[in-house]
Amino acid sequence: MKSQITIKDIARELNISISTVSRALQGNKDISKATIEKVKSYAHEHHYKPNSIALSLRKQHTNIIGVIIPEFVHHFFSSVISGIEDSANASGYSVLVCQSSENYEKEIKCIDTLTSAQVSGVLASISKNNKDISHYRELIEDGTPLVFYDRFCPDLVTDHVVADDYSGAFQAVDYLAKSGCKKIALFRTGNNITIAKDRTNGYIDAIKANGIAVDDSLIFDCDNRENAIKLTEKIIKSNSLPDAFFAVNDDTASGIIYALKRAGKRIPQDVSVCGFGDGIVAQISDPTITTVEQNGYEMGVEACKLLIARIESKGSMPVTQETIPTRLILRESTK
Repeated sequence: MKSQITIKDIARELNISISTVSRALQGNKDISKATIEKVKSYAHEHHYKPNSIALSLRKQHTNIIGVIIPEFVHHFFSSVISGIEDSANASGYSVLVCQSSENYEKEIKCIDTLTSAQVSGVLASISKNNKDISHYRELIEDGTPLVFYDRFCPDLVTDHVVADDYSGAFQAVDYLAKSGCKKIALFRTGNNITIAKDRTNGYIDAIKANGIAVDDSLIFDCDNRENAIKLTEKIIKSNSLPDAFFAVNDDTASGIIYALKRAGKRIPQDVSVCGFGDGIVAQISDPTITTVEQNGYEMGVEACKLLIARIESKGSMPVTQETIPTRLILRESTK
């Protein structure tokens, strides 16, 4: 395998100084056009690639953005990663992604991996099983730029970009109530993260706004398809079936629909179902699922732009907190 040529090799072959080669490759105006063309032509012909480590040392950062994602399986988080990568690449940054798998201990290991890689900054969405925020506090104290997306630590004064979860939940439940549903169940994620609290509050306020009494027995901790199938089957057997379900995500909504259909229930004639996220599952489900558009791609783009601005400002910019609007999308699973 042929070894990679260096700036020193180019300088020796063209009989010019190393500094001249370096400046010519950067298109420095102090170097003649003829020299720039000669250097770049030789570099291209011999497949020269800049030493990224040396460049990062000169710039004092690696041009690598670290990303902590709770789970790849959700369409929403995949969309966020796409937005992050497109935004990062457009600004000359690469992306290094770690998955916490909704596990607190693994989340800490993700932080260790990214700091060992000397990333320029970190984009993070905390795991739903997060027990403590000291690892994020230490990251900030070490001077590493940090921006949260989707889920954040309210006890830390940091940049974050989130969806308008409260408004999205309110819109969904308000629509269910106005379509005639009076007994609306909520399948939510653990209430220890911000999105759970905001969506629960949106659900409760929409229930009250429509003159319906809040029934705590209709609020369940359930946030995945497998558990949703089991829980819905249990609810059906109890002979106390709600006339609508609002689920924390589309996968959970699809599990509810599966269990209802298997029990012979008609959707939406007997029971309405609404999800959150607007992923592929919502679009290919039978029936297709009414859901809240979360705009994951836009969130990824905005979070990445914010982090790069933080990196390049060297900490001189004020804390910024952005909210991405949500929108209810009506499909076949509701009246």
